[in-house]
Amino acid sequence: MLYHKFNAKPTEFNGRVYPSKTQARYAQELELRKRAGEVLFWLEEVPFELPGGIKYRLDFMEFWADGSVHLVEVKGFDTPMGKLKIQQVEALYPVEIEIVR
Repeated sequence: MLYHKFNAKPTEFNGRVYPSKTQARYAQELELRKRAGEVLFWLEEVPFELPGGIKYRLDFMEFWADGSVHLVEVKGFDTPMGKLKIQQVEALYPVEIEIVR
């Protein structure tokens, strides 16, 4: 059995295995919002290119019925490297990433 460095428990929802319970719960919330007509669809693990050939993978890019797009990172634990990558994405691209805990 593989162990996550932050003790996250892989969790399945809707046929997909998410790296943590928190992320799976968030996907479940998105599915409910989709059924309610608030969210049209979302993309997962959206890559952003960073300097030095590094990729940052955003957890969720959400497309809402009101025309807005939300970029969401689900975090159970912050790391200095994670914070730095988010700052770099926001500096290089015209986006703001929402952190959900």
